[in-house]
Amino acid sequence: MYLSRFLSIHALWVTVSSVMQPYPLVWGHYDVCKTQIYTEEGKVWDYMACQPESTDMTKYLKVKLDPPDITCGDPPETFCAMGNPYMCNNECDASTPELAHPPELMFDFEGRHPSTFWQSATWKDYPKPLQVNITLSWSKTIELTDNIVITFESGRPDQMILEKSLDYGRTWQPYQYYATDCLDAFHMDPKSVKDLSQHTVLEIICTEEYSTGYMTNSKIIHFEIKDRFAFFAGPWLRNMASLYGQLDTTKKLRDFFTVTDLRIRLLRPAVGEIFVDELHLARYFYAISDIKVHGRCKCNLHATVCVYDNSKLTCECEHNTTGPDCGKCKKNYQGRPWSPGSYLPIPKGTANTCIPSISSIGNPPKFNRIWPNISSLEVSNPKQVAPKLALSTVSSVQVANHKRANVCDNELLHCQNGGTCYNNVRCLCPAAYTGILCEKLRCEEAGSCGSDSGQGAPPPGSPALLLLTAMLGTASPLLV
Repeated sequence: MYLSRFLSIHALWVTVSSVMQPYPLVWGHYDVCKTQIYTEEGKVWDYMACQPESTDMTKYLKVKLDPPDITCGDPPETFCAMGNPYMCNNECDASTPELAHPPELMFDFEGRHPSTFWQSATWKDYPKPLQVNITLSWSKTIELTDNIVITFESGRPDQMILEKSLDYGRTWQPYQYYATDCLDAFHMDPKSVKDLSQHTVLEIICTEEYSTGYMTNSKIIHFEIKDRFAFFAGPWLRNMASLYGQLDTTKKLRDFFTVTDLRIRLLRPAVGEIFVDELHLARYFYAISDIKVHGRCKCNLHATVCVYDNSKLTCECEHNTTGPDCGKCKKNYQGRPWSPGSYLPIPKGTANTCIPSISSIGNPPKFNRIWPNISSLEVSNPKQVAPKLALSTVSSVQVANHKRANVCDNELLHCQNGGTCYNNVRCLCPAAYTGILCEKLRCEEAGSCGSDSGQGAPPPGSPALLLLTAMLGTASPLLV
């Protein structure tokens, strides 16, 4: 009987879980950059797009307040209770830990009682504006993956702007405006994210949803990331292929969710009435108990790990890329222009690995030198740097060192576009591709891409073909 009950409950749980699962597994996690697969030629590396996991990014930020002395407690002062603005016997004192409210309390562990929070000085200098800038800096490009959530311990401000920077705080642009009266505060009509669409998702709006009240359930302000994702992926984010396709092809959309810094501009505290009560100015201040920012290091889909060392975030780059964001090819791997990875096709995406430079493949300190027999070369111009090489004389190419240099392998010198590595001496390319690592369209060398003439053969005297043929050693039967 107990077993049947257990099985019934388990079946019910599985059913409910499958219905409520908002993020299906089929859209891929991109948590692996490469894996070994077995082919007819043996084990080879299969490269794929990859990215770090989403995490709580507040663990890695630096916070700055402007003005610097805006935090309460120096000198000590009294303020009014949040629930009762006329009980003004609470004290803030920076020299007493139990009474201090420093900025780091915006990012500590929540759930304790009483809650911990940062608090500003009160509006004792009214009518001078009580304004605070809270800047969150990562010194690293990050991609936002979930809503930004700010929890106030005081009333939510009457006026606030959330701003972002993409250049480490040198320039700023608004993310969203918040006000009790958008038209009066910012000369903007009030809107919510629900009023947007795929075509207007990048619009900067002013919302009145989050700017009123002292109530317990009205302490939170959101910047809705997932609601914007949902315009492309659906309300449960099930069609991630659509979102990923947009992020791949629309730079403005990708940049919209990318930041190096965030700035919270508190412009007017919660007043609650039309007029400020000048007899009780200690009731007006800002207090924030928690800020949540979820995201990941931007590594251009070339890394799964982002390390935090010496107070700095850095991608551990794969795919022969380098830089803080894996934004360029490593030295000697510049055989084609750097490109970010692609989410598509799902679930593995496209790695767009950097490939070896032609100059690095023939560099004597790195590889064994290969010398052609001069009698087999057709020199049309004694002054030309690269003599022409007749295909019929490949067998007479001689190798100065019996240990041949690897033209390709299954780890770093990876054949591209479906090519396979043959005995480390050449890539066997599909019909449409050519080049040492099958990195070029054959029609590009013939200048006939897009024409009706079909694929063209590379000119016999091209430097790339000369280098490839010279490196083949005695592999002439492959060229027949």
